Amino acid sequence: MSRSVASIKSLVLCASVSLAMAGSAWAQSAVSPADAVNPLIGTTNGGDTFPGAVMPFGMLQWSPENTRGKHTHTASPSGYEYKATRIRGFSLTHLSGAGCAGASGDVPFMPITQAVTSSPSADLKDGTYASDFTHANEMAKAGDYRVTLADGVKVELGAAMRSGMASFSFPAGKPANLLIRASDSEVGSSDSQVQVDKAANTVSGSVTSGNFCGYLAKADQRSYYTLYYVASFDQPIGDVGAWENDQVKPGSTSAKGGTGYGDKGFPEPGKGSGVWLAFDPAKGPVTVRVGISYVSLANAKANLEAEIPKGTSLAHVHDAARTAWNDALGRIAVDGGTPDQRATFYTALYHVLMHPNVYSDVNGEYRGFDQQTHRVDGSQKIQYANFSGWDIYRSHLQLVTWINPKIGSDIAQSLYNQARQNDGEWDRWTHNSGGTHVMSGDPAVPALADIYAFGGRDFDLKGAYASLVKAATVPTAHDSSDDGCNVECVGQRPSLDQWLKLHYIATQSHAWGGAAETLEDVTADFALSQLAAQVGDKAGEKQFLTRAGYWRNIFNPNATPEGGYIQNRNADGSWPAFKPETDDGFVEASAAVYLWMIPFDVHGLFDELGGYQKASARLDRFFHDDSGKWALTKAGPLHSELDNEPSVAAPWLYDFAGQPSKTQESVRIVVNTLWKNTPDGIPGNDDLGEMSSWYVWSALGMYPEIPGRAELMLGSPLFTHAVVHRAGGDLVIDAPQAGTDVPFVHALTFNGKAHVKPWLPASVVEHGGHLNFSLQSSADTSWGSDLKYVPPSFSPPHS
Repeated sequence: MSRSVASIKSLVLCASVSLAMAGSAWAQSAVSPADAVNPLIGTTNGGDTFPGAVMPFGMLQWSPENTRGKHTHTASPSGYEYKATRIRGFSLTHLSGAGCAGASGDVPFMPITQAVTSSPSADLKDGTYASDFTHANEMAKAGDYRVTLADGVKVELGAAMRSGMASFSFPAGKPANLLIRASDSEVGSSDSQVQVDKAANTVSGSVTSGNFCGYLAKADQRSYYTLYYVASFDQPIGDVGAWENDQVKPGSTSAKGGTGYGDKGFPEPGKGSGVWLAFDPAKGPVTVRVGISYVSLANAKANLEAEIPKGTSLAHVHDAARTAWNDALGRIAVDGGTPDQRATFYTALYHVLMHPNVYSDVNGEYRGFDQQTHRVDGSQKIQYANFSGWDIYRSHLQLVTWINPKIGSDIAQSLYNQARQNDGEWDRWTHNSGGTHVMSGDPAVPALADIYAFGGRDFDLKGAYASLVKAATVPTAHDSSDDGCNVECVGQRPSLDQWLKLHYIATQSHAWGGAAETLEDVTADFALSQLAAQVGDKAGEKQFLTRAGYWRNIFNPNATPEGGYIQNRNADGSWPAFKPETDDGFVEASAAVYLWMIPFDVHGLFDELGGYQKASARLDRFFHDDSGKWALTKAGPLHSELDNEPSVAAPWLYDFAGQPSKTQESVRIVVNTLWKNTPDGIPGNDDLGEMSSWYVWSALGMYPEIPGRAELMLGSPLFTHAVVHRAGGDLVIDAPQAGTDVPFVHALTFNGKAHVKPWLPASVVEHGGHLNFSLQSSADTSWGSDLKYVPPSFSPPHS
């Protein structure tokens, strides 16, 4: 048997057990999880997802780069905007839902049907070397993307883990040229090199880039990774040419030079380099296999030969990707619901499982944060990259780890490896082999605590804990620097000296916003206390739990006539002028939103607000406008914004107030109205799968409210039957009456016994069990209302 067929059959055999477990649900829905996925969900309305071919956690993501007619600005941060129906290339790398001005988007391949007579880098409006398309001629599935362009070229893309395969079918009677835009990463490049070997029918090269959110601050207008690639064609390469900036060089087989980042963090107009290749359209489709690596060209070649050896068909690549996605998605099997609901659910899970990304090569090597080559060792199998820490600590890493503890463990070890290679600093938003410092807080701490709580135990916990403790107790020069501020403050713990002295971050500091930074830091310290408990550091556990109580130092009980709020506080202890709608001191939200962001000490917050009834009444006003209508997003700064992270935990707070029917209702209205099986079906940036993880949890009827712990708050299931498959024991969720408009819990049993608490203990995450919900269409205000049974809260002493 050929190596390609053997590799495909091996993937099928590895997935067979998981596929069998999911089989009962598929039999009734007649659609496998992978086939239910609609990669076009979230490709407009700010979701910023991409529809191209990718494997679960894949290093390579082959997807279109759309254009609105400005060559130096991508149409969307993901490269693809559904409403922009013109394509200028198909890039090898992408991030899903990342925001800013884009990231990665390296090495676009663009088939064209005209001669190259001017520099593609000088095509500033993408009017010449780009093509229109219609969605009627486009198809996107998990691991499989196809489109026929307006010029008649049919493009088909497939992906393996570190490699990909494409087919370009050119129309007869026209030139058949392929541009390789070597320098054109989405937000530019500082260098690129590309070489054509006609005798071997290959193109190889590299591009050096970075610059994520660089337009916001000089601190990130820099390169921090190099992508190497080798492309092997099945057709003879005919005429060739190259371009460098505005110079066109027919016959040349090499080019070099990046686009630069300009004065404002965008590619410089007219700069860039690449090559073009001519083919004979009479010989049929042009097929290319591409391997990539962030270490070396040799590793890119090795990755390609290991994953898509010569002789592999594109159909085999598509089949292998579908099998891999069915294996990954099938770890949660759902039945019931409408086809649109199943599509939305499995697409959300698909987006969760896109990131972080495999970063080590088949030989275990990877590029570290010190820009040196490292190799995974010990029990670690894979080094991962791309962590939007401020986002994914809330519910994403918990879900990834719950369904695959080994992946969670390797993610934790990867974060620790990055810190060790970065002078002990744990960056909050990492991209490939660089830290970008984007957002606020110290999210690495709850990230690791989340992973440990949900079963990811196979990493160096003691080493990681010691490193995090040092970062939380010893101020660094970066902590006292304004570089990158506001959005990209370079310190891991901005103004840590203030934290240690004042016990809050003041209005004037080296952080994005004092109040928001304080809340992020107390969450980090609470999570650190949980890690301390796991390593047996009793003194550390007490120390960091006490520090988690510092949130009270920025709670002003007399902030408004309505009552207290979290707000900025001056270093001298005084309170500046304040209104609840202010965003001064906060990150991507208002004071009214941040009031509810103390997930580990909800009962402490409710006490400060005057008790359960007063807190619940304020939550009611938060989720509704003055006329009583739902205010879920874009209803003004006094109301929830359930399209972004600071609000997403708030609907689950009713469980703590003895009013779980309001959690059930508010979560379901969000699921029903803001999430859809349409291109605008994600309400905001998906943030590398974080927002999609919220949807998955919510559709299952549960949520990990407390960072660093595995208790689950309860809502109600959207589907009549679901099974979460884990080696430690499946969790079966039955809800025979479940439906779109049936959100209310009337009764619940766990393993056959009545369960009256609106939450589940951590043991359920570890061992599984059987939940059986009785649901109805009207609120049952008695179930789960006994305040003796509300979820746990952790109230540190005031300091």
